[in-house]
Amino acid sequence: MNADLFEIIDLPGTPDCQLCYCEQFLKPETAERVFTSLYNHVDWQEETVTVYGKSHPAPRLTAWYGDPGAGYRYSGVVHTPTPWSDELLYLKQRIEQCTDSVYNSVLLNLYRNGNDSVGWHSDDEPELGAAPTIASLSLGETRRFLIKPTKKQQYKKQTQRNSLELHLPAGSLLLMRGRIQRLWCHSVPKEKGIDKPRINLTFRLVQINT
Repeated sequence: MNADLFEIIDLPGTPDCQLCYCEQFLKPETAERVFTSLYNHVDWQEETVTVYGKSHPAPRLTAWYGDPGAGYRYSGVVHTPTPWSDELLYLKQRIEQCTDSVYNSVLLNLYRNGNDSVGWHSDDEPELGAAPTIASLSLGETRRFLIKPTKKQQYKKQTQRNSLELHLPAGSLLLMRGRIQRLWCHSVPKEKGIDKPRINLTFRLVQINT
């Protein structure tokens, strides 16, 4: 990983977890151009989620791109990846160079305004492995990103005190490594007064069964 590019955010009590942040991975003009292109050309889908036996539209739009065979299950549905576009492939390769990691897929979330959100969760699906590296690129409107210990960790005073809130602007890159998906969870909450969209891309390495 390019240590000069990233700020290491300490997660006390869990030394095998690492949160790394780069506020300006993409220059403002590049971030704006990429946002406009993805917003207009990605095949955005409105998914249905089931909570406590009731189905309703997910409060955001999504898309899944990646290598052949890099299917991914989330929200109870297995998603088959759309082939990489040139722009997404460029972003993937650039992030791989800076993070010394390999990714074969990306989940895109479009938050249309402050009413769109994602609840508390961890990216701990079996196909991601025990300690996945996930690179999260933000474009468009700045939104809050919350991270807190999972229930298993909340009983430990040293982690209970260290819930975090980050504001992720356009062009910023957040890297989650180690066992962070096992011991911490994160969310993007609703925010009043936000009427502009945000796109988030999370690059992942999915285990492919051959």
